[in-house]
Amino acid sequence: MTQTMRHIAVDHPGGPEVMHLAESPLPSVGERDVRIRVQAAGVNRADLMQRAGKYPPPPDASPILGLEVAGEIAEVGAAVAEWRVGDAVCSLTHGGGYAEYVAVPAAHCLPVPKTFSMVEAAALPEAAMTVWSNVFEAARLAPGESLLVHGGASGVGSCAVQYGVALGHRVYATAGGETKCAAVRQLGAEAIDYRAEDFVNVVLAATAQRGVDVILDMVGGDYIGRDLQALAMDGRISLIATQGGRQAEIDLALLMRKRAVLTGSHLRPRTLEQKAAIVAALREKIWPLYDNGQIRPVIHAVFPLYDAAGAHRELQAGRHIGKLILTVD
Repeated sequence: MTQTMRHIAVDHPGGPEVMHLAESPLPSVGERDVRIRVQAAGVNRADLMQRAGKYPPPPDASPILGLEVAGEIAEVGAAVAEWRVGDAVCSLTHGGGYAEYVAVPAAHCLPVPKTFSMVEAAALPEAAMTVWSNVFEAARLAPGESLLVHGGASGVGSCAVQYGVALGHRVYATAGGETKCAAVRQLGAEAIDYRAEDFVNVVLAATAQRGVDVILDMVGGDYIGRDLQALAMDGRISLIATQGGRQAEIDLALLMRKRAVLTGSHLRPRTLEQKAAIVAALREKIWPLYDNGQIRPVIHAVFPLYDAAGAHRELQAGRHIGKLILTVD
């Protein structure tokens, strides 16, 4: 077996053009790790931020971009019993996904769902773990409750819509323009065109002024104050990104009156054990929905690894519906 691999390197922060193919040694495999021969890797906004120098990787992470992959296991650590060489898996990574090989904790791997391609499987880990941990664990979306998803046409947003609908919740989703709204409706949500409508007014009108129980927000900024207006009593807002700004002004009296909860998180800094627990919950609660074909990820476009720059440009442009994926030949 070769002892080197190709990967996408970023020598200095900058635009998509700073990425290029390079060669490096294979990642080492700890006793509880597996090495995956990558066939496809997901592209996420965190990758764009890291490339631009705005989201440096943690000290213990690979400096190579890429937070999720799908492929075949090429090597297993000495203490790994649940996976074998040749198994088809998808996994969250602690960086290193834009490469021919990546080493990950075995406990962070999930089986590629039945009938799924590697491209589809690579679209799952980051979005699935983000949605499950924030909507169903942190925000405790319960049976009979409603959900509002901002950015419903994005990779994470479309995943949240699908989970909510599949598990029997009434789901609202904001999206920009009719094309994206149509895509959101096709997934089963009630679409709100944020360019033409005020989501607060739409949600309150649709719920007889009650509001929604849980809001998944990746915008931040002035959306947080508006989220609070659209929230039901005892409602929860889960913040996962700040595309609209890091500062927010909210009415604390309204927060208290509604007994509302505002929570936020990043997935990457969580411990190995916390991530493994999320993976285990997904395998039990969500993976059967993928296996039986009830839900499938939305794929916007696929790029070869050497054209990672093209994928980043497409994601930055904001035209996408669903996920962008890199394939590794």
